[in-house]
Formats: sequence, C-alpha cells, structure tokens
Amino acid sequence: MSGHSKWSSIKHKKGAADAKRGKMFTKIIKEITVAARMGGGGDPNANPRLRTAVLAAKAENMPKENIERAIKKGTGELEGVSYEEITYEGYGPAGAAVLVESLTDNKNRTVADVRHIFSKSGGNLGENGCVSWMFEKKGCITVSKEKVSEETLMGIALEAGAEDIREDVEVFEIITSTDEFESVKSALDNASIPCEESEITMLPKTTTNLEGKDAEKMIKLMETLEDSDDVQKVYTNADIPEDMV
Repeated sequence: MSGHSKWSSIKHKKGAADAKRGKMFTKIIKEITVAARMGGGGDPNANPRLRTAVLAAKAENMPKENIERAIKKGTGELEGVSYEEITYEGYGPAGAAVLVESLTDNKNRTVADVRHIFSKSGGNLGENGCVSWMFEKKGCITVSKEKVSEETLMGIALEAGAEDIREDVEVFEIITSTDEFESVKSALDNASIPCEESEITMLPKTTTNLEGKDAEKMIKLMETLEDSDDVQKVYTNADIPEDMV
C-alpha cells in the first residue's frame, strides 16, 4: 500500500456501499464549493481546481443539479456554509507518516476528532511540518491494464508531459507535475483511454514498511480518518503487503 494507487484501489473496492457513496458526495460537494470560492470563480474552464472537482463528481455519477448548486454556493449566488481548509500531520503505527486534508466549518471540533482518531489507532497528531516534507504534490492518473498496452500508454502519456509511468498489480499509474496534469489527462481522453482515477495528490518520497498488527492498525486509522465528515483526503507513506488487505 505504498503511495497512492494501492490505498486508492482499496477504497474503490471497499467503498461501493450507499453509505460510503453518500459520504463521497458530501466531500466532493465541499470541494466544489471551496474551489468555486477560492480557485477563480464558477467557470470550470477557467478554474483548474473546480474543473478537477467537477470531473470527480461526474466520475461518481453525481447529478448535474447537485454540482451546479455547489458551484453557486461557492460563488455566493446561493447561501452556503463557509469552510476552512486545514491540513493535519501526524504519525501512525511504527512511525508511518500521515497527512490529513480537511474542509471544516468548526476547526475546534475537527482537530479534536482527528486527534482522537490518531490516538485510538495507535498514532499521534504532530506539529505542522512534521511529515509534510516527506510528500510532494503530483498529478496521478490510473489506467487499467486491461484497457491499454504499456507501450501505447507510454507513448501517449510521455509525449503529453508525464514524468513517470509505474506498474502495479492491476493498473498503470501515470505521474505528472501539477502543471502537466491536465494536458496528460486530455491526451488520454482524446485517445479514448479510460481513466480509473485522476487527481492531484500527495505522493510519498520514501515509504515505511508495515506488517502484522501495525499494518492492521494503519488500515483502521486510514479508514476511520476518511470516514470523518470533515476529512477530505488522507495520505500515508505506509507500505502494506497486498495480502494484509
């Protein structure tokens, strides 16, 4: 479970229940609202952050009216809650690094909730900057191996500006800079290559191997954090064997 793709694929397989889907809708709506307010207005074509959020909403089959309502709340056309962006940093079992991105209307409630989750799962909340240096912001696009050959994918993605293509068990993982993310995604779309996931994410520079009880506690920590209503995304540098999951 190193970096992005394995944890992301675990969530995808385990998150099919309606309850999980409802939480995903809530998180995406929050992101759309904040992106429309802070990212440069309500036009996705002129607002990269909003465009990415809208694509995520469409990938989850969110109704069009929900998307439009969230944008209008962000631009002030409709009354809505004002959210604050806060990133928390901490350590999981065996010292594995954890980054938590949140959008909240009550930061006191959120920090108490996040601290409790860390403590309950054998970790601890740290100071700002304690683990963020272990990660770097990148674009990450995953494509099923069943949809395209490695040679074809490399030709298209690298020509469009991708930095690297990594092979996992079931998918290819395309890594881009944040600046080249959209051009690579567009190149894949134009070539009719379907993407399983595409997002700006935080990738670990190094990983921490976890096994046994530590691995179980880390999976529980990640799941519980992501289940929090105020938490948007969670990243870790933990590397957990597939058979542990």
